[in-house]
Formats: sequence, structure tokens, C-alpha cells
Amino acid sequence: MLPGDPFPPLSRTWGPDSDAPGLLAAGGALDVETLQEAYARGIFPWYNPQQPTLWWSPDPRMVLHTQDFRIHPSLKKTLRRFQQDKDCEIRIDSNFAAVIRQCAQAPRHGQNGTWIVPAMVDAYIDFHHAGYAHSVETWVKGEMVAGLYFVAMGRAVFGESMFTRITDGSKIALAALVALCRAHEVPQLDCQQVTTHLARLGARPVQRAQFLGTMQSARTQMPVPWEFHPDSWKHLQQAY
Repeated sequence: MLPGDPFPPLSRTWGPDSDAPGLLAAGGALDVETLQEAYARGIFPWYNPQQPTLWWSPDPRMVLHTQDFRIHPSLKKTLRRFQQDKDCEIRIDSNFAAVIRQCAQAPRHGQNGTWIVPAMVDAYIDFHHAGYAHSVETWVKGEMVAGLYFVAMGRAVFGESMFTRITDGSKIALAALVALCRAHEVPQLDCQQVTTHLARLGARPVQRAQFLGTMQSARTQMPVPWEFHPDSWKHLQQAY
């Protein structure tokens, strides 16, 4: 794929028995316009430093339906302490660049090294400035201790990566994101790849066609106002 080329049809995605299940294309640009087109079609970039830009659309797709989010007893206690402590807060987009750079230093669950190469960092910072990428940040005593970043188009939300320097810090950020998604009737959170870590939180694989149908409908709806207030936590009550 050359810069400016359209993405191939999803029917060309490598199948589950191939060496790279879910791989659709290689090359192309990594700019705001290309990322916008990719996410609108259920495609995302993911590659190592020694590789060209690789574009993926796995089938099945790992999805967290926001009403299925699981809060286990230990996390429930952590969330209650966090909410009651005046030195603890959730911030949205206060330092997106710092979040993605911290995520780049932390391996993803089940992987060695990082897939957030410098070109990806720069591209998603541009995507953030264009209004499509956001961060949820866990702050304690004026210090950002954990966070995650995601892509949003309308009410379609695509989770990307997270980091933490404290126990359950990134899970607190994820819980805050789910609370906001529930508040604004976001039906699902794209988790991209199947992992046992995500499964323990309630995510499950679904057929790509089902994911795309829900995503395309959500994408055409009014964007979510990405602001977090303490009363946003009430939308997690069902998960308790």
C-alpha cells in the first residue's frame, strides 16, 4: 500500500490459519486522514519497529460491551477508596502526550516489548489534536500515576493501550471510561485483540460483522462530551 492508496476490502484479511491472522495491508501513510479512514472501517495499525506500518482487522474481534464490564471484589474496594479520597481524581485529556508515551514504555499484555513506535506516538498526538484520540488519566496527590488512551468517532469507542505505576491504576482509568460510556449510551468498547486479561474484565470475542454493524451505527451518532465528574461513577453501580 502506498500513501494515499485506499484500504483493500476486508475480505482480503488474512485468515485464522495464516501466520498473521487479521492482517489486511502493509505500508501507506500514518496521518490523520488515513487513521480516520481506517477506524471508520474497523481497521487499526499495529507493528514493530523493524516492520512497515501494518494494518489489521481481526475476526473475531475482542469487544467489551459496556454493560458487561466486571468489577471484581478487590477492584471494587480500590474504586471505593479512590472515590472517597480527595487527593484522587480522574482527568480527561489533561496530558495526552504523556499518557501515550508512558504506554509506549509498557509492554502490552501477553506481548514482549512495545508496538507503540515513535511514528505511532507522533501520529496519535496529531489524531488527538484533530479531536479523535483521548486519554483517561488516574491522578493521585497531583501526580498522574496511570492512564489509557482511546479513539472515539461519534459514539464508537476504540481502546488502544494503558499504563500504570500503582496497583489497579489502569483498571481505575478503564472503569472511569466505562462509566462515561454507560452515561452516554456507548454500546461497546473495541479491545481489538483477544487476551485473557480483557476477558477477566468482561470482554469477549464477537464476529467482525457484528462488531462492525454496532460500530457503524454508533459512529454516526453525536460525539460524547469527554468530561469526567465525580457523579459519573454512579453509572458503574450495575457492575458492582
